[in-house]
Amino acid sequence: MKPNPQKKDKAPDFEQSLAELEALVAKLEQGEVPLEEALKAFERGVALTRQCQTALRTAQQKVEVLLARNGNEEIESFADDDDDDER
Repeated sequence: MKPNPQKKDKAPDFEQSLAELEALVAKLEQGEVPLEEALKAFERGVALTRQCQTALRTAQQKVEVLLARNGNEEIESFADDDDDDER
């Protein structure tokens, strides 16, 4: 049996982590979760947030390396999310 090249014992991908985090937030926002379950969900949410932040940092580093290789070393920051709300 050939090993699956996509499964290399790595952390869940960004999209999976984000989807799970969004589901946890929605569940907690309903306000009908028992305290113990809410604490566990919050703890899981913190872990998922860290996974998402790590994935985003890794992606940003890859983009910076690719831009540097292509001689385009000027990297502009993205606009804040607050700017999007004004539309």
